[in-house]
Amino acid sequence: MIGIVPFASLGHADHGWLDARHHFSFAEYHDPARMGFGPLRVWNDDTVAPGTGFGMHPHRDMEIITYVRDGAITHEDHLGNAGRTGAGDIQVMSAGTGIMHAEWNREAVPTRLFQIWIRPHTAGVRPRWEQRRFPKADRTGVLVPLASGRDADLQAGALMIHQDATLYGATVAAGQTVSHELAPGRRAYLVVSRGTVDLNGRPLGERDGAAIRDVDRIAVTAGTEAEILLADLP
Repeated sequence: MIGIVPFASLGHADHGWLDARHHFSFAEYHDPARMGFGPLRVWNDDTVAPGTGFGMHPHRDMEIITYVRDGAITHEDHLGNAGRTGAGDIQVMSAGTGIMHAEWNREAVPTRLFQIWIRPHTAGVRPRWEQRRFPKADRTGVLVPLASGRDADLQAGALMIHQDATLYGATVAAGQTVSHELAPGRRAYLVVSRGTVDLNGRPLGERDGAAIRDVDRIAVTAGTEAEILLADLP
């Protein structure tokens, strides 16, 4: 089963400094049919205006992955962590027992990002934050693990999360196909960050999503040069 989630159908909140689209219920957007997908609870598609951002605020017991599409985001937290994550790169925060953090767009251009929340398999872990560069050239035509709780993916360089899940990224040339085998009982959520693709015979446009389950093999063929993210989930 593949459920297409068109970008136009996403929840929407325009705060002026923040233009937010929600794949799942979040804040004032509530849809009982979109409360998450397995442990995937949030996939927000945010545009943050230059010189603005999220002031210091708390999180708890959530794995929060930020993928920057354009621009950069600057992170600060009460543990003393600070860093700038640029386009194509990843930051991961395990909120665990509690963390206070802020994220700012200190660039001269809008920052566009995906913020992805995954429920951890264990509550009350020690809070942490880290980031890593993932050059797009290294994932041309191949799904590269960006964040994961699986040993093989961590050894391949993925950032650690506290869940049996993996977020993959790939850049795909026009006409090229990337594929992924989905183990029995697992599901996946795919979002097109850029371009257009064909997913197992179903067309997807830029920033569309797809909820996938009861499928053995996922095949993504780019109609135009494309960039995709795929979350493999229990």
